[in-house]
Amino acid sequence: MRITLLAVPDCPNAPLARERICQALDGWAAVVDVVEVADEAQAARVGMAGSPTVLIEGANPFAVPGAAAASVSCRLYRTRDGRTEGAPSVADLRRVLGLAQADEDCDCLPQDAAGRSGRGRLAPVAGGLRAVQQAVLRSFARTGRAPAAADLEQVTCDYGQRPGEILAELASEDFLTLDAQGGIQAAYPFSVTPTVHRLRLADGPEVWAMCAIDALGIPDMLGTDAVITSADPVTGEAVTVTSTGGHMTWQPATAVVFVGQRSSCTGPAAEVACGALNFFTGRGTAGTWAEQHPNYTGAAIGQTRAEALGRSIFGDLLEPAAVSEPQQTHEHDQGRE
Repeated sequence: MRITLLAVPDCPNAPLARERICQALDGWAAVVDVVEVADEAQAARVGMAGSPTVLIEGANPFAVPGAAAASVSCRLYRTRDGRTEGAPSVADLRRVLGLAQADEDCDCLPQDAAGRSGRGRLAPVAGGLRAVQQAVLRSFARTGRAPAAADLEQVTCDYGQRPGEILAELASEDFLTLDAQGGIQAAYPFSVTPTVHRLRLADGPEVWAMCAIDALGIPDMLGTDAVITSADPVTGEAVTVTSTGGHMTWQPATAVVFVGQRSSCTGPAAEVACGALNFFTGRGTAGTWAEQHPNYTGAAIGQTRAEALGRSIFGDLLEPAAVSEPQQTHEHDQGRE
């Protein structure tokens, strides 16, 4: 797809139009050309009907019937609520680019494994599950490592259980994974062993995420700035996401995330989904990867949706519990004895 932005020199609305084009593409591959138009004669040759004009494959989707075919005057665009702005809205750009339907087509992505079949990744308060889960996550955030079981004894003693018992229950519900000796291998979104998804936390350690969506959720979960570095599985090219003050900047600008999981397979997300939740430099390489891995089902999603998915799954994992239940749970356990 080729998009051409026509504008007179120093047009005050040209930067806004270009920014909205990038927002509308949201990772879709396209060539965007910016052409300065000096006079009416050039405007007539290139098809500029006011500055700025957006052409898609050479056609003007915002042409106004009866308006001059060529003009170097200021161009205004009417929004759906009747206001006028100096550039097309993101929604209108997505509509004329044919991307609004693409969003609708991606509403039913296979996100069950990543989000525990809609149940989320925040462990229940009862039985000390959430207290231990949060202690594990804070250890990763503070040291870059998982805590040993002995490090969790002070947390678990309030619940009348040993650390290994609570960790085993968390693993059975897919809040984390354990090795054969009962040690923590991963606590979503963190991985004990290095992965392709590496994060440098501001004023913190280097950590590894289980997948791309996990990586995108970590800055919001910790309330910190971070730099995510990963690589396109097809080309090996770097993908970098810099999170500053809650705003994420992606390099390259065309980068997307493939969201999928193994077909006809059940089990923990580490086995079912994490291998199919990756960053790609663009939708082209994401499509190539999908063709090469027919045992996975899924789709590439744009940056805005990927960020929102990461926040929705992991953003509240360290939120304090509304009710503290150690004593209630302990009394309940005693009542069963």
